[in-house]
Amino acid sequence: MTKNNRAPQAFILDQEVESKKSTRKPSITFANEEPAQELVLAPQSYIHPTTRGWRWGSLLIGSLFSLATLWAGFTVTQMIESFFARSPLLGWTALGIAGLAALAALVIIVKEIWGLARLRRIEKLQLTAAHALNQDDEASSRQTITGLTQLYHGKPEAAWNLKSYTAHADDILDPRDRVRLAERYLVEPLDEVAHRIIAKRAKRVTLLTTVTPAAALDIMFVAAQNIAMLREIATLYGGRPSTFATIRLARMVVSHLAIAGGLALSDNFIHLFVGKGLLGRLSARFGEGAVNGILTSRIGLAACDVCRPIPQEISKRETLGSLLKELASFGAKPESR
Repeated sequence: MTKNNRAPQAFILDQEVESKKSTRKPSITFANEEPAQELVLAPQSYIHPTTRGWRWGSLLIGSLFSLATLWAGFTVTQMIESFFARSPLLGWTALGIAGLAALAALVIIVKEIWGLARLRRIEKLQLTAAHALNQDDEASSRQTITGLTQLYHGKPEAAWNLKSYTAHADDILDPRDRVRLAERYLVEPLDEVAHRIIAKRAKRVTLLTTVTPAAALDIMFVAAQNIAMLREIATLYGGRPSTFATIRLARMVVSHLAIAGGLALSDNFIHLFVGKGLLGRLSARFGEGAVNGILTSRIGLAACDVCRPIPQEISKRETLGSLLKELASFGAKPESR
């Protein structure tokens, strides 16, 4: 060996790698945080227009209504004056009847305004409850619970549930859990009643549509049953379904169905109802009745989504298939849900 050559040495590679690893700074990676629970979505029952222009149709309707009101008032005034000209007794009688009619009209107007305000209140409560459940927000939770207790305060059928919730409300500190507790005591018992309402109306539509001879009577009967079902469900969940409130509720339900795609029916739904082999041997009238019953059930489920003060998680909502199993029994005792 010469002086320029290095003496042979042995190296342990593992120790060198470990020494390098020990001097290297550890790298930190952030994993995507999974959501703790399923998000709760408020029903999209109304599509707000992007632009609002001058509504000439509303101006026309308002002007015509004002003219009709002035004409009716002028006509009644002339009639009362003519009665006073003939006899004071007839004049005072006509004036009293007109006063009663005005009082009844005023009460009806107040009820209509109150019904619309109640429906908007439930819609606002749904948005607040969804925000409280998704964000675990304390302020939204308090607003939801206050609105829910005010909504069901004074209802005899909800008195025991409201008392039970009040007794356990202070035991829960988490805002989301407090809303869930209020839902369990105040809203979930109403879901069972809503299920029975939908099943009753759907069975009635199915059976009576089958035996009704005329198609025009079918349309009238199905429309009447669906409107009555909407009013029952709205009343159950705390609404005041007056005439205009029922019209607005029907519009909200149709909008919700259009957004959710719930009006689409296929042969699978009918097969759930009557069975594939039996369907070919049944009459056309029974097939029409089955379709009407399915549509009534779907409208009822959409009405529950719109009228329920606290929106449900999608996985916990009642499906159309589970309701059709009871609908196919035609009055048999439903299974425990």
